[in-house]
Formats: sequence, C-alpha cells, structure tokens
Amino acid sequence: MKFQIRRRVLAGACALVALTGLLVASPALAAEPRQRVDLRVLVLDDGSTGIDMLRAQLDREGVPYDTLALGDSGRPAITAAFLADSVSGVRRAKFQGVIVPNESAVTGTEATALAAFEREFKIRQIDAYTWANPNVGQDLAWSGVLDGATMNVTAAGKAAGFGYLAGTVRIDDRDPNVIESYGYFGTPASTLPAGATFTPLVTGTAQNAPTGSLMGVYAHDGREELVVTLAANRYQTHALELGHGLVTWLTKGIHLGITRNFFSVHVDDVFLPDDRWDTAHNCTVGDDCGAGTPDNTPIRMTPADVQALVAWQQAKGLKLDVVFNGGGSVEAGAGDPLTTAMVASKTQFRWINHTYEHPYLGCVQDFTVSPWKCAIDGYGATKWVSQADITAQIKTNVDWAKGKGITIDAGELVTGEHSGLRTLPQMPADNPNLAPALNTNGVKYIASDASREQTTRTVGNAVTVPRYPMNIYYNVATKAEEVDEYNWIYTSRADGGSGICENNAASTCIAPLGANGFDTYIVPIEARIAYDHVVSTNPAPHYAHQSNLAEDRILYPVLDAVLARYAATYTSATPVVNPKFAETALQNKRQAAWAAALRSRSVEAYTLDGKVTIVNRGSGTLDVPVTMPNGTKLITMSVLGIEVMGGNFGDAYGGERSAWRSLGRNATQLLRLSS
Repeated sequence: MKFQIRRRVLAGACALVALTGLLVASPALAAEPRQRVDLRVLVLDDGSTGIDMLRAQLDREGVPYDTLALGDSGRPAITAAFLADSVSGVRRAKFQGVIVPNESAVTGTEATALAAFEREFKIRQIDAYTWANPNVGQDLAWSGVLDGATMNVTAAGKAAGFGYLAGTVRIDDRDPNVIESYGYFGTPASTLPAGATFTPLVTGTAQNAPTGSLMGVYAHDGREELVVTLAANRYQTHALELGHGLVTWLTKGIHLGITRNFFSVHVDDVFLPDDRWDTAHNCTVGDDCGAGTPDNTPIRMTPADVQALVAWQQAKGLKLDVVFNGGGSVEAGAGDPLTTAMVASKTQFRWINHTYEHPYLGCVQDFTVSPWKCAIDGYGATKWVSQADITAQIKTNVDWAKGKGITIDAGELVTGEHSGLRTLPQMPADNPNLAPALNTNGVKYIASDASREQTTRTVGNAVTVPRYPMNIYYNVATKAEEVDEYNWIYTSRADGGSGICENNAASTCIAPLGANGFDTYIVPIEARIAYDHVVSTNPAPHYAHQSNLAEDRILYPVLDAVLARYAATYTSATPVVNPKFAETALQNKRQAAWAAALRSRSVEAYTLDGKVTIVNRGSGTLDVPVTMPNGTKLITMSVLGIEVMGGNFGDAYGGERSAWRSLGRNATQLLRLSS
C-alpha cells in the first residue's frame, strides 16, 4: 500500500499512529487528566558497564535518549521541572523511561523528584545492575560465576517484551580461563511492602544452585523497576539477545527506533580458480610462495558444488550472493561444466559484479620488495590503474552476464580485494581514477572491507558498503588446509607457527589445533563471531569465497551453526532478514540519516490521548524508524478532515509492528499519514 503525505493546520496535536486499545472511551478514562509523554529515554550515567550496555542497545535500535552524567559536578539537578512541565495546558513527561545504574544511584531530593515523576506518569525504570536485595524486592538465593550457564525467559517475560525469544538464552563462556559473567539469583522477598510484587522475567540456572531471577520487575509505591542482577557488557552475546527486550519493557513497546537481525553472505570469485595453500611450505602457491615451490591444483567449484549450493539455499531459506568474474568462465573455455551448471540455475542466485578478471584496481603494484609497494614514475608520483582499465573491468563483466541471460543490478560492484579503495599501508587514499570510472558505469554501491572501514562513505556517486570478512580462508577447500593455515597464523614459533600472533597486540596465540580442530574450534568461534553480527542490528554482509563451497565445502558448517543457534534462540516470528546488496546500502543510508536526526533533535514524538504523534522538523524528507505494539493502526483523514481508522501500522516482526516511515519536511506544521 502506498501512503501519501497530506498537510493540515491543526490547533492541537497531530497523530501519525493510534493505539487501538486506548481509543475506547470510558468514564474512567475520561476522568483521568490528560498527559503527554515524549518518546525519549533518560539515562543516568555513572560510567558503569551495565549502563554502557543499555546505551549501546539504544544506539543500535536508534531510540532517542538523553544522558545525564551523574559524576559531573556541573550537571543539571534532577528536579520536578527537569523531568516534566506543561504544554498547552497539558502535563508533559519529558521522558518515557529512565535507566539508572542501580536502586541507590540517586539519593535525597533527586530520588524524591524521580519517584514522584515515575508515579505521576507511570514511567518505568531499569536498574542496570545491582544485587538481589530487599531494596529491589528480592532475597538473595545464590551468587557466583555464570559463564556458560543458561537463562530462561518466563511466561511473564515473554508477555512483557521478551516474546521474540524462544525461551532459552545461553550466557557467554568464550574463554574457560577468564571469568566473564557474574550474577545474583533472587527470589521474591519474604517481607515485601504492602501491595508490592516481584515478577521474574528472566531466570538463571547454574550447577548446584537454585533457579532465581536475573531480570525481574519490582512493582511498588506506584512504580515499576526492572531489576537486572546479571553483569553484562555491550559485546557479550547474551546482552545482544536480551537488549531489545529491555528496551521494549522500558518503553512499553512504543518508541522510535527499530530492530532487525540481518544475515547476508557474499561468495566471491565465482568462475575463477582460487590459489591453494601449500601445507608443506606454509604459503599460497601463485601468491606468496618463493621460487621453486612446486605447483598444486587451484581450487574451483564443480557442477556438483552448484547443485549442493542450490539444495542448501532451498533447505535453509537463505540466499547466498554470487559475486562473479565472467573472465574465469571464458578462460575455462567453451563448454565449461561450471559455467553450464551455474547458468542453468541462474534464477536460483543473486548475482553481483566482481569485475571481469579480478585485477588489482588501486595503484600499480611493485613486487620487487616484500611487502609490495606502489610503483612510482620518473617524477616520484604514484602510478595508478587507469580509468579506462577500471571501466573495462566493470563493463565487460556486466556485458558477459547479460550475454548469459543473468539478471544483475549494474549499480552494485565488488572489486577484487576491495581494490581501488584506500588500503593501508600502501594506499592511504583511493585511486583517483576509481570515482570517475564508477560514475561512468552507473555504480551506486561498492563493497569495502569492514575490518578496515566500518562506516560508509561516498566515492564519486557511489557509497561504500562494508562487508565482514569470514576467517574461512580464500585459499583453502578442505578442513585440513584450513586447520593448517589457521595454526600457521595463530600459533607461536615454538609451536611451529609463524609467530605473527606473538608480535601483534591484537592477536593471541593458541595451542596448535589437532586434526578435528576445524569442527571443535574454528567452526564454533567463527559462527559465534558471525552470529554476534547478526543479532546486533548491523546489516553488513559477510563474505567468503567460492573455494569454500568446493571439495569439503567448509563454509556450510559455519553458516549452519549460525542459523541453528538463531533458530534455537529466536521465535519463528523473528526471522533472520537476508537483504540484497542494494538493500543493505539503503539500510545503511537510513541509519546514518536517522543518527544525524537524533543528534540534531529534529524529530518530535510523543503519546497523548491514546495516540502517537511524530513530527519531522528537519530540513528535508526523513525516514523515521518506528516500533509499536500489535494492534496499532494508521489514522487517515477523510475529505471532511475527520480522523478515520486505517489499516495495521508497519510490518510484523518479533511480536511487534515496526517500519521505516518517510516524513517530508514541515517546519511549522504537523504531518499525518493517509492511505
């Protein structure tokens, strides 16, 4: 359904969405004073890990919030006026939820003002991390290390915001030699104040310990606190999984911001043969092996591998993106079995241009030294691959695909090794011929390496799309080869490795992996890394290579492990999203524009009279992320200017309704969507 934006001058507030459950008039509701609640969270920040974890989740989803640094002597005082005021004779809460470090972080008159504010507007509070004690409605049942333990979402937890989870969440245990998580199991206090209740939302189970609450709601004194007694940081997997539930509970499911779990995987070098790792000489033949190293057989997919790919996609319901080099097909000769098989199944795949022959498109490389350097001319200037050569590589590959009847988006491009883009240490700047070539060929999206550049940027008329590299190497096709190269990189010289890990502060040496190291070590760690990306709302695709779909097909065990963990953790109503390359770029663009709007505070949103009003006061059209409870309806305007209930708002995801809504510029008027 297409929606048009209509303008109408109103004396009062203007609504985008209405909550149907709040629209039924009753004498009780009519008697209540009108209250406006702004869709913005207040974070009282003491620099603690729990607060940082929750701020990270607000940032991931794009939820507006203000931070008050508790340790700053010059900060505003928390007073009634700081928290609320009146607008057009209506009482206004400036915040829809409050996050505090713990139950005693605010004291004295500030605590009194905060409690009165929460009671008046029924504002919820999260205690980011504390211990199970009577002040938060609990008795301590047990405390200790929780590495590797399991948590269970209760029925009350699913109803209160964690309904996107299947029920069980595993606590991280990434290193058995390091304590990673600590927690306190609580039970409802034996001496709760009159009328108070404590309801566990997420419970924990540990060996030789009773089950107890790790996240629960203490309702007392006309207020609600979600008490967290599990230590967690922004990088831990269980924090990523539980974070959205905390946001949903805090905001009652009504907030700006959106969450989706993305997983796209690019398979580079299709049609090319990839060089193979030499397990005897610890180098890659055709790449960095010295003179005299015997040749080995390059790695290239077969028709059977194509059939396996089609079958895997159909079984998993997930498309892999074929990042292809047509020159590899031509080099293989007429009647190439791989080409025949891929073209016969061409409609099964999403195709992305990887240039015709995969040349390096940055500076002209000088291999007379190691590592290589950029060649220079007689005047000392860097020699660059020409615009004509870059254009030929882009266009020839597009023409090859069209000749095979393959449908591609000519605006998408992945250059070989992400070349042409700046690459330290050799290339601190892009090839100056790259942007003109992209413009000439209509390229709108160009892949970049997320391990080098995590944010997007423009290159000519194109925008970069960061991709996560997977540690399943391009030059291996068997488990034994992967383990051998992994050992070479990550073990010490004393253990027969390269020692790279000893000289790199960002790396840690491991004990050499045995013959089963691929299944017992590499797959779990690589799947965990990829899984964390999936559940962090980041749409960046991952990439591997065609060699990993050949012979032992070692990419599939990693992907299977990611999907299996996801299916075990999330409900079927929260499916993994598998965006195309251009769709990822659109998501990046939306997120960046929304982040800028949050910084400029150009969007106003609030609830009033059972409705939600969202106003774009910025300088141009903006996509606004919105999340609402099930049952939320769009409001349309009749020709007489009367409000008419429309259809369901947004898309169903995770037990909620959410969508990006496009709002045009309107400096002085409110915007109302109509169907």
